[in-house]
Amino acid sequence: MRDNIFKTEILDYASKLDAVTNSYGEIVKAASAIVEEHDNSSTVYLINHTSKLIKSAESSKDLKRLANALKDSIMKFYGYHYILESQDKGLEDDNDTRSLDELLDDLNGLIGLEGVKAKVNDLIAFQTVQMLREKQGLHSHKGTMHLAFTGNPGTGKTTVARIVGRIYKQIGLLSKGHFVEVSRTDLIAGYQGQTALKVKKVIDEAKGGVLFIDEAYSITENDHSDSYGRECLTELTKALEDYRDDLVVIVAGYTEPMNHFFASNPGLKSRFNTFIEFPDYSAEELWSMFVKLCGENDYRLADNVEECVRDIFLKQVKDKKENFANGRLVRNIYDDITMNHARRVVKMNEPSRDDLSLIIRADVENIRLDYCNDENTMAE
Repeated sequence: MRDNIFKTEILDYASKLDAVTNSYGEIVKAASAIVEEHDNSSTVYLINHTSKLIKSAESSKDLKRLANALKDSIMKFYGYHYILESQDKGLEDDNDTRSLDELLDDLNGLIGLEGVKAKVNDLIAFQTVQMLREKQGLHSHKGTMHLAFTGNPGTGKTTVARIVGRIYKQIGLLSKGHFVEVSRTDLIAGYQGQTALKVKKVIDEAKGGVLFIDEAYSITENDHSDSYGRECLTELTKALEDYRDDLVVIVAGYTEPMNHFFASNPGLKSRFNTFIEFPDYSAEELWSMFVKLCGENDYRLADNVEECVRDIFLKQVKDKKENFANGRLVRNIYDDITMNHARRVVKMNEPSRDDLSLIIRADVENIRLDYCNDENTMAE
């Protein structure tokens, strides 16, 4: 996907609006989540927030103009993204020149997920041998290639799904190996009879590659009253069987809702023979992800910073609640810390390369207090 030309515009207007309204980085944080992750909650927050500012009688003309500019830039961002996505569908995967060994290295190089990687490697080994047996005229049984990934958000389900698609292409199981990600809104129509057509369109786009259905349980979230959801499952179940030789469907979502989803539809469950649970990351794994993220973006950590950041992850893991954010937590903490770094460095007169890249303890201290609910300032 090419870069979205409205990304910089959103961040620029968000920074200005944040400063004018004394939002202490909240608007910038939400804008960053939009441009980096297309985060739905952040989008809703900013659209609602800017709408309130525009309608408020207390807002000055300049403030209303700035809020309206940010709101418009968000709309343009998503509109342009849709156009690029339509133009580039499948292009990224077609241009993926990684060899099988490189793809396996990418899979096995993922932080944590040891049990997941072991199961995926076993699956790849089995399918590879079946392909080799077929070429030698021996009986082969590839079985169903469809997979179910369960676990909390931010545990790498989408990343692993993409790699699996490319590996299956490399070993000859899939003709294209491209990746199509959808959710309930992409499958369910607003009128009776239209859902089946919508599902067929998605299936046609995904044939030869991987169809990834995130939060698949939401298809039937309204239980018995949801006739559209049942219509979708009927068409999807048929496609799982009809195109099993050149289509991999991966359904993903939280563990308990996914268990309920399959329990309520035995016919659907029978189309899947591989269920992989993605565990939450440990504090050490989250720390490793944070260090990797900093390195990839040319940030260095001062010697006395490591303990501060580790404290955050240890506390978050110890007190974690249901639907723990995992990798998204790492991204949020990284965004908060680099924002503090930016606030500090921007006040410097001609900051050096070292200033621009070094994260110091002062950039982290208030972040630790926020995430650890600690009333005491850290001892030096």
